Amino acid sequence: MATKIDPAVEKATQELCNKYQGVRAQIAKAIVGHDEVIDNVLTALFVGGHVLIEGVPGLGKTYLVRTLAQAVDLQFSRIQFTPDLMPADIIGTTVISEDPASGKRTFEFQKGPLFAQIILADEINRATPKTQSALLEAMQEHSVTVGGYKHVLDEPFFVMATQNPIEQEGTYPLPEAQLDRFMFKVIVHYSSRDELKLIVDRTTTGYTPDIQKAMTGKEIIGTQRLVRRIVMAPHVQDYAIRLGMASHPGGPFSVEATNKYVRWGASPRAVQTLTLGAKLMAMLDGRFNTSFSDVQRLYLPAMRHRVLLNFEGEAEGVSTDDVLRAILEATPTASEAVA
Repeated sequence: MATKIDPAVEKATQELCNKYQGVRAQIAKAIVGHDEVIDNVLTALFVGGHVLIEGVPGLGKTYLVRTLAQAVDLQFSRIQFTPDLMPADIIGTTVISEDPASGKRTFEFQKGPLFAQIILADEINRATPKTQSALLEAMQEHSVTVGGYKHVLDEPFFVMATQNPIEQEGTYPLPEAQLDRFMFKVIVHYSSRDELKLIVDRTTTGYTPDIQKAMTGKEIIGTQRLVRRIVMAPHVQDYAIRLGMASHPGGPFSVEATNKYVRWGASPRAVQTLTLGAKLMAMLDGRFNTSFSDVQRLYLPAMRHRVLLNFEGEAEGVSTDDVLRAILEATPTASEAVA
């Protein structure tokens, strides 16, 4: 017997699909290619997560988030992370303010650039761990505390952090516990020949994209709530759980590649990410229940920053993505009883 769908949910889902395509169309006016990267960034935004994006300079990472901020009606802030950046530089600080008429002095909180809705944390691995932690605390709590007072950040609050994988001198790589707070880690690859031709044509001929706002902050918050109403069947949920547990060396669902190359596996946040992301994938496909393919589609970006290789894996030049692909291939969709 087919499950009866709430007409309000059905209507809201159709509106989401239209809005999503509208935002995507606006981004396409400026960004050439990188379809998977754009989809992962929008998925994180629409379900309430954050994204760490990695790629060499000049591939359009900063331009992507700038364009996204133009396509949605949200306040945008760019923070360039440097070794001398302090937490107060991004959060803000309390200053003494004097009334010119009465001469009375009061303490006033001056907000930092973190008080926006879309934050571009450019080259996050160049800042010290203390400043990184200040940003990551805001990502988790959606608030900051200064001088004993809690300041709530405006919703929706979305952080896209970038890092350069090549130049590591003078950098402070994010520890695994802080990487885990990002919903996805997305890798930006080089453009193809045809894409590069279009990029050159656009950037050397005076072309200026006319980016229109296609979605409001209120609509994005509504989407984040709507996603949680989509059904995930028990057998699909179990598949996501087993994929997460398959990254645990020596665990009941570990595969050969896991036991050989992995030191630490993914946390429960990985399964939460797969669940929420798969629900959005189903909605965008016009379905009201998730499938195995929805989970598989997001497995690499959801897991690659949550799995830590051991010495043998690093010595043999095995990448985290190689291990994850092996897990996907070896983990059956059908559940099997484990003693």
